[in-house]
Amino acid sequence: MKPSIWSSIGLLLILLPTAISHDYSDALTKSILFFEGQRSGILPRDQRMTWRRNSALDDGKNLNADLVGGYYDAGDNIKFHFPMAFTTTMLAWSAIDFGSYMSPADLRDNLVALRWGTDYLLKTVSQLPNRIFVQVGEAQPDHQCWERPEDMDTPRTAYAVEAPKPASDLAGEMAAAFAAASIAFKRFDPGYSKVLLDNALKTFKYADSHRGSYTNNPEVKLAVCPFYCSVNGYEDELLWGAAWLRRATGEDSYIKYLVDNRQSFGADYNCLEFGWDNKFGGVNVIVAKEVFEKNVAAIAPYKDTAEKFMCSYFLETPGAHMSYTPGGLLYKPGGCQLQNTVALSFLLLTYANDLSKSSQKLNCGSLKIQPDSLRRLAKRQVDYILGDNPMKMSYMIGYGDRYPRQIHHRGASSPSITVHPTAIKCSQGWKNFASPNPDPNILVGAVIGGPDTNDKFIGGRTNASETEPTTYINAPFVGLLAYFKANPVSYDSAFLRFAKRK
Repeated sequence: MKPSIWSSIGLLLILLPTAISHDYSDALTKSILFFEGQRSGILPRDQRMTWRRNSALDDGKNLNADLVGGYYDAGDNIKFHFPMAFTTTMLAWSAIDFGSYMSPADLRDNLVALRWGTDYLLKTVSQLPNRIFVQVGEAQPDHQCWERPEDMDTPRTAYAVEAPKPASDLAGEMAAAFAAASIAFKRFDPGYSKVLLDNALKTFKYADSHRGSYTNNPEVKLAVCPFYCSVNGYEDELLWGAAWLRRATGEDSYIKYLVDNRQSFGADYNCLEFGWDNKFGGVNVIVAKEVFEKNVAAIAPYKDTAEKFMCSYFLETPGAHMSYTPGGLLYKPGGCQLQNTVALSFLLLTYANDLSKSSQKLNCGSLKIQPDSLRRLAKRQVDYILGDNPMKMSYMIGYGDRYPRQIHHRGASSPSITVHPTAIKCSQGWKNFASPNPDPNILVGAVIGGPDTNDKFIGGRTNASETEPTTYINAPFVGLLAYFKANPVSYDSAFLRFAKRK
């Protein structure tokens, strides 16, 4: 390697032999099972997380609406619709691109988890074109209590945005979720698929007709922020919704929309990101698929940006780069590392498969990178999460022999109703929070926040950034695990170490 490629404080990628093998099939099954632990509403008879019971059965009552169901997004008992919609989109994308690698049972359970999300989201747009529901529950009172969902006595206020007030980010993500899910269900339930697509169209119409962020509405902002404010703006969700509608319908009008709005919406700006708030990385990757598959020249700039994005994962390439911990974990600055790791790894794997299908390599200046190099890097992230890391700990609860036994999750840390049938009131629950004992209920399959940027993990219920699970970490992890369960990538490097060039 020529020194000119590196700055004096550049980072050198060193590949060392693998140390741990993993049961991706077991991890996949558990990653889907996790969603049963996050269910809200009336639980079905085949509920496998039996320490959970029915909860929040009056949601939506204050607005004369039925908002029973859906998912609690994390370790509290609020239903934030913005990250729930992103979770739903990613569960659908996992089924679309990686469902063929799942066993029939895992694919069925993935679709069940997906439908639990879409059935609820359909309720949130049931009063369009005039109203869209954005949240159920009041975060501040909820966070002052440590209650299992079955005992909640905090306010379950539902919040909505009324036309013509803006909600482009929320509605754009919901449109993406419906469109993606319509593709996932098309082969298995055509009638439901059509319902989803029809709702994608009307929800996108609201998003595009009433432009602006949903958190620009004062009454909603007070409820949502600082938890799920749309910090990144709303333009990425409009492109994201249009991209998924193009994939679901094949209509050229969405190509025109993507072309006409690419620059003004900033598809090249802050494009090395992907998660519940910033969709630009996902937009560029999914639109690039149209270029790979159909050679649509008008949207080639999206592929160019996606390629720049992919090159940033490799430190020997020119331009901006991703960041890695000393132990090789891909991260972005923020409170919860693994939400970024998993979402970014999903895009890495998706793009690698698109390259392979079109018999292409990744072009990074003078460097030509094979698709398998992208897959190895994505697999490295999966292995790190499952236990091949400096702490020698699985960050998936219930996987392997060593995983955190105290997580920031009200239901997992509180005795179940079968053990303690009497309600545990708000202040009483803090005894469970402070208990030095392991969680009485194992939230099997939950991927928690993970270590810090130095690979250190302290753990404990008080350390929410490290030990709180979220649905939007698990949803893209489903697709990653499905692929590597069925495709054992030739792996001559399972541990990444980054050292300063001398």
